[in-house]
Amino acid sequence: MSDNMEIEKKYLVKSLPDNLADYECKTIEQGYLSITPVVRVRKQNDEYILTYKSGGLMIRKEVELPLDKDSYKHLLKKTDGCIISKKRYVIPDGTGQNIELDIFTKSLEGLIIAEVEFTSESEALSYNPPSWFDVEVTDNPAFQNSTLSSLTDEVRVSFLKKYVYQKH
Repeated sequence: MSDNMEIEKKYLVKSLPDNLADYECKTIEQGYLSITPVVRVRKQNDEYILTYKSGGLMIRKEVELPLDKDSYKHLLKKTDGCIISKKRYVIPDGTGQNIELDIFTKSLEGLIIAEVEFTSESEALSYNPPSWFDVEVTDNPAFQNSTLSSLTDEVRVSFLKKYVYQKH
Protein backbone atom coordinates (compact mmCIF):
# COMPACT_ATOMS: atom_id res chain seq x y z
CA MET A 1 0.00 0.00 0.00
CA SER A 2 1.29 3.47 -0.79
CA ASP A 3 -0.04 6.44 1.15
CA ASN A 4 1.28 9.87 0.23
CA MET A 5 0.47 13.39 -0.81
CA GLU A 6 0.13 13.85 -4.54
CA ILE A 7 1.38 17.24 -5.73
CA GLU A 8 0.92 17.69 -9.46
CA LYS A 9 0.36 20.29 -12.14
CA LYS A 10 -1.55 19.68 -15.38
CA TYR A 11 -1.19 21.31 -18.77
CA LEU A 12 -2.66 21.10 -22.23
CA VAL A 13 -0.02 20.80 -24.95
CA LYS A 14 0.85 22.87 -28.03
CA SER A 15 2.87 20.17 -29.76
CA LEU A 16 4.02 16.64 -29.08
CA PRO A 17 7.68 16.06 -28.27
CA ASP A 18 9.90 14.50 -30.93
CA ASN A 19 10.62 10.77 -30.81
CA LEU A 20 7.58 9.97 -28.67
CA ALA A 21 8.04 6.26 -29.44
CA ASP A 22 11.42 6.34 -27.66
CA TYR A 23 9.81 6.91 -24.26
CA GLU A 24 8.28 4.41 -21.85
CA CYS A 25 4.58 3.96 -22.61
CA LYS A 26 1.90 2.54 -20.32
CA THR A 27 -1.57 1.52 -21.47
CA ILE A 28 -4.13 2.63 -18.88
CA GLU A 29 -7.81 1.82 -18.40
CA GLN A 30 -9.61 3.21 -15.36
CA GLY A 31 -13.08 3.65 -13.95
CA TYR A 32 -14.51 5.50 -10.96
CA LEU A 33 -16.50 3.97 -8.12
CA SER A 34 -16.87 7.46 -6.62
CA ILE A 35 -15.81 10.96 -7.64
CA THR A 36 -16.31 12.62 -4.21
CA PRO A 37 -14.03 11.38 -2.77
CA VAL A 38 -12.26 9.86 -5.75
CA VAL A 39 -12.17 6.07 -5.63
CA ARG A 40 -10.71 4.64 -8.81
CA VAL A 41 -9.79 1.22 -10.20
CA ARG A 42 -7.00 1.15 -12.76
CA LYS A 43 -5.34 -1.34 -15.03
CA GLN A 44 -1.88 -0.11 -16.00
CA ASN A 45 -0.30 -2.61 -18.40
CA ASP A 46 -0.53 -5.79 -16.28
CA GLU A 47 -0.85 -4.05 -12.90
CA TYR A 48 -4.19 -3.52 -11.11
CA ILE A 49 -4.67 -0.75 -8.53
CA LEU A 50 -7.44 0.63 -6.30
CA THR A 51 -6.84 4.32 -5.56
CA TYR A 52 -8.40 6.77 -3.10
CA LYS A 53 -7.78 10.50 -3.61
CA SER A 54 -8.95 13.23 -1.26
CA GLY A 55 -10.47 16.49 -2.46
CA GLY A 56 -8.26 19.19 -3.90
CA LEU A 57 -6.64 20.09 -7.19
CA MET A 58 -2.84 20.55 -7.04
CA ILE A 59 -2.31 18.86 -3.65
CA ARG A 60 -4.28 15.91 -2.32
CA LYS A 61 -3.86 12.73 -0.36
CA GLU A 62 -3.50 9.57 -2.41
CA VAL A 63 -3.68 5.97 -1.19
CA GLU A 64 -3.05 3.06 -3.56
CA LEU A 65 -3.77 -0.61 -2.94
CA PRO A 66 -2.85 -3.47 -5.27
CA LEU A 67 -5.65 -5.52 -6.79
CA ASP A 68 -5.64 -8.84 -8.59
CA LYS A 69 -7.11 -9.13 -12.08
CA ASP A 70 -10.39 -10.73 -10.94
CA SER A 71 -11.01 -8.05 -8.29
CA TYR A 72 -10.29 -5.34 -10.85
CA LYS A 73 -12.76 -6.82 -13.36
CA HIS A 74 -15.41 -7.19 -10.64
CA LEU A 75 -15.00 -3.59 -9.45
CA LEU A 76 -14.80 -2.16 -12.98
CA LYS A 77 -18.35 -3.41 -13.60
CA LYS A 78 -19.50 -1.28 -10.65
CA THR A 79 -18.00 2.00 -11.89
CA ASP A 80 -20.06 4.99 -12.98
CA GLY A 81 -19.58 7.01 -16.15
CA CYS A 82 -17.29 6.10 -19.00
CA ILE A 83 -14.13 4.06 -18.71
CA ILE A 84 -11.09 6.27 -19.32
CA SER A 85 -8.56 4.80 -21.74
CA LYS A 86 -5.21 6.40 -22.49
CA LYS A 87 -1.59 5.89 -23.39
CA ARG A 88 0.80 7.43 -20.87
CA TYR A 89 4.29 8.35 -22.01
CA VAL A 90 6.88 9.02 -19.29
CA ILE A 91 9.22 11.76 -20.54
CA PRO A 92 12.17 13.17 -18.59
CA ASP A 93 11.99 16.98 -18.84
CA GLY A 94 15.72 17.59 -18.36
CA THR A 95 15.33 19.20 -14.92
CA GLY A 96 14.92 15.98 -12.93
CA GLN A 97 11.14 15.81 -13.32
CA ASN A 98 9.19 13.27 -15.35
CA ILE A 99 6.33 14.43 -17.52
CA GLU A 100 3.43 12.01 -17.77
CA LEU A 101 1.92 12.70 -21.18
CA ASP A 102 -1.59 11.23 -21.36
CA ILE A 103 -2.96 10.69 -24.85
CA PHE A 104 -6.60 9.75 -24.37
CA THR A 105 -8.32 7.20 -26.61
CA LYS A 106 -11.83 5.84 -27.14
CA SER A 107 -14.49 8.18 -25.66
CA LEU A 108 -11.94 11.00 -25.08
CA GLU A 109 -10.00 10.51 -28.33
CA GLY A 110 -7.74 13.46 -29.12
CA LEU A 111 -7.51 14.94 -25.63
CA ILE A 112 -3.88 15.24 -24.47
CA ILE A 113 -2.85 16.33 -20.98
CA ALA A 114 0.65 16.58 -19.53
CA GLU A 115 1.06 16.06 -15.79
CA VAL A 116 4.14 16.67 -13.66
CA GLU A 117 4.37 15.42 -10.06
CA PHE A 118 6.46 17.15 -7.40
CA THR A 119 7.78 16.42 -3.93
CA SER A 120 6.79 19.82 -2.50
CA GLU A 121 4.38 22.68 -3.12
CA SER A 122 7.26 25.15 -3.53
CA GLU A 123 8.82 22.91 -6.18
CA ALA A 124 5.50 22.81 -8.03
CA LEU A 125 4.98 26.56 -7.82
CA SER A 126 8.46 27.30 -9.19
CA TYR A 127 8.22 24.81 -12.09
CA ASN A 128 9.06 26.23 -15.50
CA PRO A 129 7.25 24.03 -18.07
CA PRO A 130 8.83 23.13 -21.42
CA SER A 131 7.93 25.16 -24.50
CA TRP A 132 5.69 22.42 -25.93
CA PHE A 133 3.23 22.85 -23.03
CA ASP A 134 0.25 25.14 -23.50
CA VAL A 135 -2.14 26.51 -20.88
CA GLU A 136 -1.99 25.19 -17.31
CA VAL A 137 -5.25 23.51 -16.22
CA THR A 138 -4.26 22.38 -12.70
CA ASP A 139 -6.91 24.53 -11.02
CA ASN A 140 -9.68 23.60 -13.46
CA PRO A 141 -11.58 20.60 -12.06
CA ALA A 142 -12.95 19.87 -15.55
CA PHE A 143 -9.57 18.32 -16.38
CA GLN A 144 -9.56 15.81 -13.52
CA ASN A 145 -9.98 12.31 -14.90
CA SER A 146 -12.81 11.64 -12.45
CA THR A 147 -14.72 14.62 -13.88
CA LEU A 148 -13.96 13.58 -17.46
CA SER A 149 -15.36 10.11 -16.75
CA SER A 150 -18.68 11.57 -15.59
CA LEU A 151 -19.39 13.82 -18.60
CA THR A 152 -22.57 13.10 -20.50
CA ASP A 153 -22.12 12.28 -24.19
CA GLU A 154 -23.34 15.75 -25.22
CA VAL A 155 -21.04 17.59 -22.80
CA ARG A 156 -18.08 15.34 -23.72
CA VAL A 157 -18.49 16.14 -27.44
CA SER A 158 -18.60 19.88 -26.68
CA PHE A 159 -15.58 19.61 -24.33
CA LEU A 160 -13.53 17.73 -26.92
CA LYS A 161 -14.36 20.24 -29.66
CA LYS A 162 -12.96 22.96 -27.41
CA TYR A 163 -9.89 21.20 -25.97
CA VAL A 164 -8.83 18.44 -28.32
CA TYR A 165 -5.17 18.65 -29.36
CA GLN A 166 -4.67 20.25 -32.77
CA LYS A 167 -1.37 19.51 -34.54
CA HIS A 168 0.49 22.72 -35.30
